[in-house]
Amino acid sequence: MTRRSFHRAPEGERRQELIEATLDCISEFGLKGATVRQIAVRAGVTAGLVRHYFDSKDQMIAEAYRAVIASLTEKAKTVEGDPATRLREFICINLSEPVADSRSVSLWAAFISQVRVDPVLAEIHREGYLAFRNALQDLLSDFLAAKGRPASAELCRRYAIAINGLVDGLWIEGCLAGDLFREGELISIAMASVESLLGLPIDE
Repeated sequence: MTRRSFHRAPEGERRQELIEATLDCISEFGLKGATVRQIAVRAGVTAGLVRHYFDSKDQMIAEAYRAVIASLTEKAKTVEGDPATRLREFICINLSEPVADSRSVSLWAAFISQVRVDPVLAEIHREGYLAFRNALQDLLSDFLAAKGRPASAELCRRYAIAINGLVDGLWIEGCLAGDLFREGELISIAMASVESLLGLPIDE
């Protein structure tokens, strides 16, 4: 396990470093195997300093999951360009590294196993899912409007639910068995599927 060297850092930066160390340990050892001591070693600090920032391991786990979920939505919000470009980039981002890689799927598997039994993680998951889906819904609304097509909130919501499910499925396949697909194949399949669903080309 790689240990980071200690350095003085502002409160916010130190807290973020501890969250990243928590995610590293969860990815490697799972939720139960990621101990406060291991997280401290990975972050290059003492266990006492970890407890200065977090009241418990459960709080660290919750904040780490919140960070994972938030990072996905933030990536979606940063895409720029015309509506078609933004929709295309949204799909590409979520099927490419670092969103789609072995670390991401390890984290997903660790957290998702607890979402059904941990109310705090379940609420974070719900909030994250809705934020992600709403971001996709907004992209679809802009895209359809630019094409002169109906773009009611309910229609875009239904499209967003379907496309989110499609992307999630391809994401899992790519993360778990990426060597079975040609480069860019899953993105190409996703684009073709979305175009078929919407009845419109995205790249035109």
